[in-house]
Amino acid sequence: MARRIDTIEGRTALDAVRTATAAGEKPARTALATAVRYLLQLLDEKAPGNSVEVRVPPFGAAQVVQGPRHTRGTPPNVIEMDAATWIALATGAEVWADAVAAGRVHASGVRADLEGLLPLRP
Repeated sequence: MARRIDTIEGRTALDAVRTATAAGEKPARTALATAVRYLLQLLDEKAPGNSVEVRVPPFGAAQVVQGPRHTRGTPPNVIEMDAATWIALATGAEVWADAVAAGRVHASGVRADLEGLLPLRP
């Protein structure tokens, strides 16, 4: 099991990413990775389960949402996006429907929808 990111560490990384982004700079890779993983951890806490896999390559993935458990091969319900999109969605800076319509979220499967779960409260 992955190491749990504590709240202070997660919020500090998220603040560092927001500050760099607001200044038009590229966030430090370690801060970006920690922020992504922290937000995935919060999603898992909010909607534990194994029916939807949320992928934010190359930083992390989480299986969430109650429902049929996936055990082998490609999961039937997959959501994938880049780190900037994930952070924007998870923090409420962007709306799910807008990111999907813009093609920044790739979702497949009947359960591959996080609209009712976002934003998170980091």
